[in-house]
Amino acid sequence: MNIKDLGLPGTAIKFYQDSGITQLYPPQAEAIKAGLLDGKNIVAAIPTASGKTLLAEFAMLKSILDENKRGKALYIVPLRALASEKYDRFQSFDIRKGNGRGILTGIATGDFDASGDWLGDYDIIVATSEKVDSLLRFKTRWLEEITVLIADEIHLIDSPDRGPTLEIVLAKLRQINPDMQIIALSATIGNANEIAKWLDANLVVSNWRPTELKEGVFFGNAITFANRTQRVIEEFHKDSAISLVADTIKEGGQCLIFESSRKNSEGMAARVGTSISKLIPAEVKEKLKNLAAEINETSEVESTRKLAMCVENGSAFHHAGLISEQRKIVEDGFRAGIIKVISSTPTLAAGLNLPARRVIIKGYWRYDVNFGQTLIPVLEYKQMAGRAGRPRLDPYGESVLVAKTFDDLEELMKQYVLADVEKIWSKLGSENALRTHILSTIATGFAQSMEELLEFMRATFYSTQQEPWSLKAVIEKVIDFLVEKRFIKKENGLFATHLGELVSRLYIDPLSASMILEGMEKIEEKGIQYTDLTLLHLACRTPDMRQLYLRTNDYEWLSDLVMEHHAEFVQIPAQFKVDYEWFLSEVKTACVMLDWINEKKEEDIVKKFGIGEGDIRALSETALWLVHSMAELGRHEKRSCGSAAAELEKRVEYGASPELLDLIQIRGIGRVRARKLFNAGIRDMETLRISDLQTVSNIIGPKVAAKILKQIGASVIMEERTEEQRSLEDFS
Repeated sequence: MNIKDLGLPGTAIKFYQDSGITQLYPPQAEAIKAGLLDGKNIVAAIPTASGKTLLAEFAMLKSILDENKRGKALYIVPLRALASEKYDRFQSFDIRKGNGRGILTGIATGDFDASGDWLGDYDIIVATSEKVDSLLRFKTRWLEEITVLIADEIHLIDSPDRGPTLEIVLAKLRQINPDMQIIALSATIGNANEIAKWLDANLVVSNWRPTELKEGVFFGNAITFANRTQRVIEEFHKDSAISLVADTIKEGGQCLIFESSRKNSEGMAARVGTSISKLIPAEVKEKLKNLAAEINETSEVESTRKLAMCVENGSAFHHAGLISEQRKIVEDGFRAGIIKVISSTPTLAAGLNLPARRVIIKGYWRYDVNFGQTLIPVLEYKQMAGRAGRPRLDPYGESVLVAKTFDDLEELMKQYVLADVEKIWSKLGSENALRTHILSTIATGFAQSMEELLEFMRATFYSTQQEPWSLKAVIEKVIDFLVEKRFIKKENGLFATHLGELVSRLYIDPLSASMILEGMEKIEEKGIQYTDLTLLHLACRTPDMRQLYLRTNDYEWLSDLVMEHHAEFVQIPAQFKVDYEWFLSEVKTACVMLDWINEKKEEDIVKKFGIGEGDIRALSETALWLVHSMAELGRHEKRSCGSAAAELEKRVEYGASPELLDLIQIRGIGRVRARKLFNAGIRDMETLRISDLQTVSNIIGPKVAAKILKQIGASVIMEERTEEQRSLEDFS
């Protein structure tokens, strides 16, 4: 099927033709025949790299460029990294609308307590499902104008964490916009027909790929493929994974290795780098050296130096312990073909959109707190395997599981290569999932009685798989909890109180809000002389915070700290009880934030707590949200510690002591530069504004000093410089 025959507006056709896209892939042609451009709902279950995003683009552009419809598209993704990727893609649309204005794309992934009205000016809005859920709670007006909704990675409805939110969001948006077109996309759905039934959609299922995917298992000296043919791999190293990497590089390809843990992914990257360095040409090594220097400039912790050393040898590791700047350098270096191999954790498979010639899967076991070591699901394996084969760059793609014994080979072949993907199941039936969504459904007026709640549940995926009446008992239990905690009233129906509306808008679990409110009440009742530790622990003990694991050597120092500061805790469970260990995990998490706001070096925090820099950023982001909620709840309930929480909020945001807060809010001044300026006697913005350029340059460097002084309105004589060398200070 030719793109010029699709009936898209001429400006859109020209854009794609100029991009080199003239013919559709077979699955794309099937979607067109199924009514994609006629406003029909579509569920497309087609492999990675088969053009799923293009289907979404066609539907969005058809609606947006229609002069009569003047459509607006919402593109929902599960991860921020994917949101940025789609945003960059849609930003490239060089297409004019009838009024001569280009298509505008907006992005929203954070600020869960902001209304997002400003996004209404955009034609395409890219957002995470959590952000859309938040916008629904604020009754954001432009949501009623959505004509096309894209649900990317729809299989994540199966996720206990993200699934219920995506499911509720889709149900609510369909109620608001019954005529809206829905496009649901995934590479791996075992029961795509059930998703299609739920969404009243036409189903497009295909195994076609633009690049052939060969799935197999490596054992001995050969890969055995699904059809029992074999490919012998020359031994390059005693580690078979390294031999597989070397074989790929010699052929001009790149590799992704999926390992079971961060530690394993880092170790693998180091071993691979040392081994393959001699296979990399001199001109590429020079580029790798520059990339390594860039990575070293992002941070001074040990893991940064390890990553830079790997990159200099042509390999890299990629996991959530890295900061976003480092992950971006690695991803861009891999896309450019400079980095030859990335070793990653399997949990990032869904968010790592980096196709490679060969995918090597070593980490197919995962630790589960309830069941110990368990095999990963087939769905997750297929997600990883689907990364193999770069369209138009690779003649084929290979996905290779690594077996240790012949029995393993046979088991892996049966368990993964020849297996069908599991069915996905709604995770909406648990009390944890329903607590927050029932409150928001009542607070936003989607349901105001038990009957209306059950009727609303009929619009969920859950009701496609099970009777919504089976939820009645758990819904009643949740409603009793919400009434008891004063979040809703049960008088001639179900109505949210002012407190309940606030909790819903703050986008926290009602149980978290209840724990914070009760904690603040106990602080006043007991006359606790609360400290930063008191308030941080109150935030860190909620279900919205991911607590850190305890290592063997953590028990002693944490128990000593609790004894020393016992008067600062709202409640301490009896030692030797099961919940005492959970309590210590909460305290450990709070201590990370305590060190963060007290300006401890990130390198010291990483070593002390056994976490990555990326973990510090992620924890501080969640803590910021919870401490902000604490401040808002404290203000609403007129609690004495509410104002202290408001100040603590700023400190958590910037990782700084109170005296730095005036300086640190200036863009470009981080916690390190603010401390340098403060120690040099420049203690607030006004003093900085009247300081001369030379003085400030001596403290934080000339380039940064000029930028900052100009930004705050100081008179600065800028020196003309050519290719000024960047220093580590530029990143402080």
